[in-house]
Amino acid sequence: MRRTPRLSTPLTLLTVTAATAATLSGCAWGGGGGTEDTRPPAAPRGLTVQAGSSTTAHVMWNQATDDTEVTGYEVYRGAKKVKEVPGRDHMVDVVGLKPSATYTFTVRARDAAGNVSEDSKELSVTMPAAAAEDREPPARPGRLTGEAEGSRAVMLSWSTSSDDKKVASYEIFQGGSKIHSVGGSQTATLVTGLRPGTDYTFTVKARDAADNFSPASPAVRVTTAAGDGKGSGRGTAPTDFRAGTHRADGAYYIDLKWTPPRTGGAVTEYQIQLDGRTATSLVFGGTAPRDEAEHSFYIGREAGERHRVRLRPKLPDGTWGGYSPERTVTTG
Repeated sequence: MRRTPRLSTPLTLLTVTAATAATLSGCAWGGGGGTEDTRPPAAPRGLTVQAGSSTTAHVMWNQATDDTEVTGYEVYRGAKKVKEVPGRDHMVDVVGLKPSATYTFTVRARDAAGNVSEDSKELSVTMPAAAAEDREPPARPGRLTGEAEGSRAVMLSWSTSSDDKKVASYEIFQGGSKIHSVGGSQTATLVTGLRPGTDYTFTVKARDAADNFSPASPAVRVTTAAGDGKGSGRGTAPTDFRAGTHRADGAYYIDLKWTPPRTGGAVTEYQIQLDGRTATSLVFGGTAPRDEAEHSFYIGREAGERHRVRLRPKLPDGTWGGYSPERTVTTG
């Protein structure tokens, strides 16, 4: 299995469109009076892995697609299958891990006919070091606030919890169900995939490396904006988006600048759309910019060409955010 290298500078990657992927995946036909399902689901996307304690990792992914229905997911640690979850679930805690060890996870989708998808993107996580005997839970997180970001997302933030050792993670709950986990140094997160015009109640718990949980924070109630069910995505889109061109060595380049959206964490990947089509993916290695980001890419050698460009971020939970406003540029 090939590992994605860590990069110190942005890298432009070739993106395969959904239409191309559908063509490449092929179709299955059955004979007689029925149709046999031999087509596997698409590989799960948006995989994230977060150490919840020194022995537990929280693995989360986006719902996979299938021509019939995804009925389950298989979670792998390296080459070993460690968890199976129903198709309605998109996250799981993997327990029994070793402190300070590094683990690699992938996820596969399975349909009712037993067809299994290819592996998701591979992600690694290093567990925190083991703590000495610790039975003292962290303090309760306070001042939880929530703000609707359009019709399908909510921004949550809370005050730092204290612990006699160290807070390893924060667990986010919607009602009584855990929906996300972030690192112990993070005190905000963007919750996506919500429904328009709906009331939601959230709480947060702190967790230390010994798996002690704090009491839940005071609850916050947030109502998402009304909409048509698709949502504008503006709350998750880059802002102050600007585009221009420059010429170097006889060629023209498109120059982009923008402010990353508020997500509670760093945005490391963006998808760039050129003239109405997905052109490339931009991945920031090292420390991703939080206040202002910029990128330039080659467009051609002809002067007087007009192009439309916009981009959208991949959010920390693996989903795509909203597109920036579209800008038009002319070479030369």
